[in-house]
Amino acid sequence: MKKIVTPILIVLATFQFAFSQITDTEKTALLDLYKSTNGESWNNTWDLSADVNTWYGVTVENNTVTKIDLAMNNLSGEIPESIGNLKSLTSLNLGFNKLSGSIPQEITSLQSLENLQLFMNQLDGELPASIGNLKNLKVLEVFNNFLSGNLPESIYNLTKLEKLQLSSNRLTGYLSSNIKNLQNLKQLSVFDNSFYGKIPQELGSLIGLSELSLGNNLFEGNVPVQLNKLTNLETLLLNNNRLIGTIDASIKKLPHLLTIEFGNNPKIIDVNANAVTQNTLKP
Repeated sequence: MKKIVTPILIVLATFQFAFSQITDTEKTALLDLYKSTNGESWNNTWDLSADVNTWYGVTVENNTVTKIDLAMNNLSGEIPESIGNLKSLTSLNLGFNKLSGSIPQEITSLQSLENLQLFMNQLDGELPASIGNLKNLKVLEVFNNFLSGNLPESIYNLTKLEKLQLSSNRLTGYLSSNIKNLQNLKQLSVFDNSFYGKIPQELGSLIGLSELSLGNNLFEGNVPVQLNKLTNLETLLLNNNRLIGTIDASIKKLPHLLTIEFGNNPKIIDVNANAVTQNTLKP
């Protein structure tokens, strides 16, 4: 005997499908984000009476929030601690806004997070000590903020990381030899901070690097010859440090290197030009 599906059942099924069923905990976390970042003044604001599926920049899959993209949306204020309750979040992009305050420690409980983009804000304080808990993280972009302090040692546990962009902050300390753990890195930029000490030779083991930006810091000592193993390198920025000696010719001859800058170091000599050189572009 055939079942007859009445139109009213079809309507009810459609209605239930159309409205997401995220948990109260997740919805509260979204509302906290809205309230703490002056949601009424966003460029694209949320209709809080409408379904979460309609909220700008929010992706809901299988009745859980998986992505938030509110970049360039005039957010101001602080990131709430309850952001850590969005346990299925894989991507959080709050870049290019006016966020202030520190990065909440609770953000490091988001085990599914692959992309964390907080660049071009006014965030201060230190990177969370437990940043290394984000074992699935591939992209960490926090450039152009006011972050300070040393890099947490746990950052070297992010073995899936492909982009580490820390430029234009107030970070200090040294790069650990444990940088060798980040074997999937393609971009490493700490440009324009106050890092000091020697450039770790272990950087030479990161053979996937296409960009290595260490300029505008306080690095000292020689440029490690091991950088000549970076056969995928396209950009190497070493300018405005305290480096000495010469740059090995084998580094300059890397097959894909397009830009190398090492000017404004007190005692670096370009042996080919017999002078300090700021830019060398390879055809």
